[in-house]
Amino acid sequence: MRESSNPIMRGVVRDNKKDAGGYASFGQGLAGAGQASMAAGQQQYTDQYTQGYVPQTGARPLTIDDVVTKTAMTLGVLTLVALGAYFAIDQQASLATPLMAVGAIGGLVLVLIATFGRKQDNPAIVLSYAAFEGLFVGSISYVFGNWVITGDTSAGALIGQAVLGTFGVFFGMLVVYKVGAIRVTPRFTRMLMAGMIGVLVLMLGNLVIGLFTGSAGVLRDGGPIAIIFSLVCIALAAFSFLLDFDQADELIRAGAPSKAAWGVALGLTVTLVWLYVEILRLLSYFNSD
Repeated sequence: MRESSNPIMRGVVRDNKKDAGGYASFGQGLAGAGQASMAAGQQQYTDQYTQGYVPQTGARPLTIDDVVTKTAMTLGVLTLVALGAYFAIDQQASLATPLMAVGAIGGLVLVLIATFGRKQDNPAIVLSYAAFEGLFVGSISYVFGNWVITGDTSAGALIGQAVLGTFGVFFGMLVVYKVGAIRVTPRFTRMLMAGMIGVLVLMLGNLVIGLFTGSAGVLRDGGPIAIIFSLVCIALAAFSFLLDFDQADELIRAGAPSKAAWGVALGLTVTLVWLYVEILRLLSYFNSD
């Protein structure tokens, strides 16, 4: 089974227009760490079910319905928490930074536990991760939608476009995978991983520069380079779905137990969050002065 690349959290933009103050790009570093952990541990997780695995007596094998159900549950928790965080910040703007930090750090910690502890199929960890990511997604959505954009686009319109774009890419890549337009081969996986490592290095470099200069950095300042970088991240996230779909197929063929669906749900959720944040960021560039 090939490794699944699942970049997580992205940086938080700096904004000085509101009393809540500036927002450092701490999320970029956490995103890189989360991506590295998922890429390093996903192979081991899959191998435990696909290499010489003999289904246990009475254990129900994994089905596509299990994957769909567990992913829907995970995204449902994430969405509910995100909505709660968004409206909480709307009432008290000072909650934006702490909720975003708690969500980003908590999500990273749980991904590390799931990855290196081989607990991707633990529902408590996966759903807790979804809750933390909900805090992050709700907070960053509020920041981009209400404090960053300066055009006529409303926060609801911006967020709605990002959500539609995210699931549009998801279903588009699902069709690509099903028709076999792009095959998930070892070479494809190596190329994608090389691209992910390159993006990670650039993000960390931009983060360091931002910390010393007090700016968002050239990769996140909304300029032409930042737009190109976001497009590259969106493309890499889209292709990462192919690896996640391939992982699910191999687990099903191997007769893995139904609880393995939680691991697939975790991988898909991580990729969806990364993709959503990058699309949201890209849209904000086009709706800001």
